[in-house]
Amino acid sequence: MAELPQSVLFCCDHNAVRSPMAEGIMKKLFGTDAYVQSVGVVNDLEIDGFAIAVCAEMDVALSRHRSRSFEELEEMGEALSGFDVIVTLSPASQRRALELTRFYHLTVEYWPIMDPTGIGETREQKLNAYRQTRDQIAGKLREKWG
Repeated sequence: MAELPQSVLFCCDHNAVRSPMAEGIMKKLFGTDAYVQSVGVVNDLEIDGFAIAVCAEMDVALSRHRSRSFEELEEMGEALSGFDVIVTLSPASQRRALELTRFYHLTVEYWPIMDPTGIGETREQKLNAYRQTRDQIAGKLREKWG
């Protein structure tokens, strides 16, 4: 098990499902022991209602999350170089993170987390897909940092 980093940035495609889930779950599991943020390659979607619902089942509140991109994070005064670890949850975010940090000495890790959007026909099927993603993220966090 790796030592918990001081700061972690999670990223996915839109900062609407996987990366906000990862941010919220990590904060739930580790509290203030690590500084945690999340971004997307683009910010063109609001937080997903199914992500909010399945995270609420484990007492992780995402309803106040505001999606943002890598660029918006930097515009807010957060430098990518200030994070110890960037965890990418999609191939597009992996490419973008490596591109933006190629001159920095920090770790970029790729966790292939399932994208639940578009899976299932009924509400219950969709919720089950989102639960799988949530549980995959929680399991990876516990496996990596305890």
